[in-house]
Amino acid sequence: MKKYKYILIVIMAAAIILPACKKDFLKEKVYSKFTPEALNDSLAFEASIVGLQSQYSLWNTMNENQHGNQGFLCVWQMGTDVAYNKAPDDLDPMSIPYTNYEKLTSADVSVAFVWQWAYNIINNANVVLANINKPSIQVGNSFRNKIKGQSMFYRALAYNYLATLFGGVPLVTEPITGPKTNFVRAPIGDINDLIVADLNFAKVNAPSIDELEAKSLPNKAMASQLLAEAYLRIGGKDAEAEAECNAIINSGNFQLITNRYGVHASQAGDPFSDIFIYGNQRRSQGNTEAIWVEETENPASVYNGAGPDLQNHFPGYRFLGSQHRRAWGSRYYNTPGMLLCDTLGGRGISRMALTYFVLNLYGPNDMRNSKYNIRRKFYYNDPSSPNYGQLVAGPGIDTNRNIVPKTNKWDQFDPNDSFGSSMIKDFVIMRLGETYLLKAEAQFKQGNTGGASETLNIIRARAHATPITAAQVTMDFILDERVRELIAEENRRMTLMRTKTLLQRVAGRGLKITGISANNLLLPIPQSEINLNKDAVLTQNPGY
Repeated sequence: MKKYKYILIVIMAAAIILPACKKDFLKEKVYSKFTPEALNDSLAFEASIVGLQSQYSLWNTMNENQHGNQGFLCVWQMGTDVAYNKAPDDLDPMSIPYTNYEKLTSADVSVAFVWQWAYNIINNANVVLANINKPSIQVGNSFRNKIKGQSMFYRALAYNYLATLFGGVPLVTEPITGPKTNFVRAPIGDINDLIVADLNFAKVNAPSIDELEAKSLPNKAMASQLLAEAYLRIGGKDAEAEAECNAIINSGNFQLITNRYGVHASQAGDPFSDIFIYGNQRRSQGNTEAIWVEETENPASVYNGAGPDLQNHFPGYRFLGSQHRRAWGSRYYNTPGMLLCDTLGGRGISRMALTYFVLNLYGPNDMRNSKYNIRRKFYYNDPSSPNYGQLVAGPGIDTNRNIVPKTNKWDQFDPNDSFGSSMIKDFVIMRLGETYLLKAEAQFKQGNTGGASETLNIIRARAHATPITAAQVTMDFILDERVRELIAEENRRMTLMRTKTLLQRVAGRGLKITGISANNLLLPIPQSEINLNKDAVLTQNPGY
């Protein structure tokens, strides 16, 4: 009731201030949507960029209230070389087709979400771009170009997802304001040309990271990193990809974390694990490696600790937090003698587990394999248990869903939400460690294995891993190093689809995978989109 009382007071105050004879008061003005009427001054355009970031964030925050389960994050890891499905089929319907590929069809709910998500970003970006150049918009050229650059970043980001996952797709560069039923797929070259053009504009006109007040919004380095990745996917642009990586590395704005820092610096740990601790992830918190961090807030605090399952208490509230901890974490608390606690990462539900390939990938002394980064051992922590302090001996990682080796990157415990309904942790989306990996890939593809080994040894030196030689550099080694550095961060499915290595990488590495074929190097076009497109043919990808 308190909420409605405040709204009533605001309305009454407005009625008192405005003359009774003024009927203009009743005319609707839309300020919260991407419409030409709303985009009429600098504040509105700034808000539009925040809106694009909000739309992007749905990728990380889609949950069971939107599609009936929590398996969306698993889609991008399971059925590859790094993770497999720990749950029975009926618990993870969204991720089943991405392990048992014979079940992947054009009716798949994940591809429908991705398609809609990407085109929502594209259309919203197009609305901003269509309006920012209007003569009636009274803003300076630098502001105009900043808004254009940031909008183009999001449009290119969405098209890069679509190009990687589907190939050629409808090319839309103007706002769609009404029903349209005659889409056709553009050649992949046309899609790539738009991505490259947008990002080349964005890398020049977007702010530098230190010029941004809201650090989650697009900056120059984000555009260069995405452009490097796009160049590598396109092929024949490897020197250009290397140049984009060098622009970030040599900018002086980013440094690899090599020393302890942040909220747990005085506790046991290592510099690599510090990057992923809540309270350390943001640039303002000392993370000099961060290029793009999606900063989130604690939804539980809004309700002052309302209960163990906030989603049940407030079913109408869309939580900004994600399911990463639940997907990657272990169900250790289901084991008698084990209590839910912060030092074990909070409440996970083990929707997926690391493959044996990942667990055996690290060399001796590799910091990224330390107990602070990958937990392999669990100890009984209930003081009332007769086994208190002893090592938990489970039946093995392939049969036990409770005690599962796991990455600690998504560990997070919120005392206001001990059930773990949501997450208050930020998302480190781009960081300098990956920049070096992209650069090494670009160097390798140019035949410069010596340069690639030197680049890889920079991140391996931070990890105290054994240096490698030029003769050891292969595409497989680079993809292995991406796992060692970026497990549970990168979208592994997209990496393997981008490099066209999905089939060869699951051979001997993947677990519980059936029915995979060359057709799965692209996803199916959503059948719902094909059916609605009644005035033209939206062709389907082969095999679906």
